[in-house]
Amino acid sequence: MLTTLIAGLVLGGTYALVAMGLTLQYGISRIMNLAYGETIIFAAFAAFFLFSNFAINPILGLVIVLPAAFAFGYVIYGVMMQPLVKRSAKSGTLEVDSILATFGLLFVIQGVMLVVFGSNYTSYNYLNFGVNVLGANIAANRLLAFAIAVAIGGSLFLLLTRTRWGTTIRAIAVAPNSAPLVGIDVNRTARFAFALGTMLAASGGVMISMYQTFTASMGVVFTMKALVIVIMGGLGNLMGALVAGLLLGIVETLVATYVDPGLTLASTYLIFLAVLLWKPSGLFGKAAGR
Repeated sequence: MLTTLIAGLVLGGTYALVAMGLTLQYGISRIMNLAYGETIIFAAFAAFFLFSNFAINPILGLVIVLPAAFAFGYVIYGVMMQPLVKRSAKSGTLEVDSILATFGLLFVIQGVMLVVFGSNYTSYNYLNFGVNVLGANIAANRLLAFAIAVAIGGSLFLLLTRTRWGTTIRAIAVAPNSAPLVGIDVNRTARFAFALGTMLAASGGVMISMYQTFTASMGVVFTMKALVIVIMGGLGNLMGALVAGLLLGIVETLVATYVDPGLTLASTYLIFLAVLLWKPSGLFGKAAGR
């Protein structure tokens, strides 16, 4: 039982890190990014490529992958999203427009991955040995992935809650129309938040590549899981994403171990529906009218 719980926390830590990125993109930039999972998988393939061809381990690979992901997100926002943001100032359809735009981007990224890496399941052997933790035997690569996820997620949380830059980010999330009145450049901050969210997605992809097999076509699974976690935790709430991610990881691991691995996805949506019925605004969201 202890082994299962620890494994669930490890998986949940990765989920939480991934969901934080989508929380930033939607909560700050108001972009519903359906290509989010493809970014995760592309980063996983990048880590695999660096490890297989240049013997660069995933930890050092982060130094290469994360800046590249940030730059990619920054460019995508400027080229694809910024025109939509300007147009939506009058029409108010940014969410719908961003869904349509990123739906197309999803297939572009997926197509590139299929051409370059093929459609087979991919993995690599990195720190694949057991470590004793409180009497439970946990794979070292999973523990390392969890530690890095906690470090990155914790650093981001501190930045957003303890710095002036973080206050600016949260001000836009709470009152985007009022933020310009106090001198905040909403467009520049939203673009930075979108790029930062892309970088968090990439970091999650590198973590996932260390202990899971993956294919070019499974990005949609991670997009849906990240979206479920964001909504469960409360839109734009980083603490909510953290708690919901850990909860989801534990539930999936328990179901896979003690019930049936084929029911893990069903359990995810069952928990999601239960939370929405109990608290429609999410675990840490504020109810409308309050």
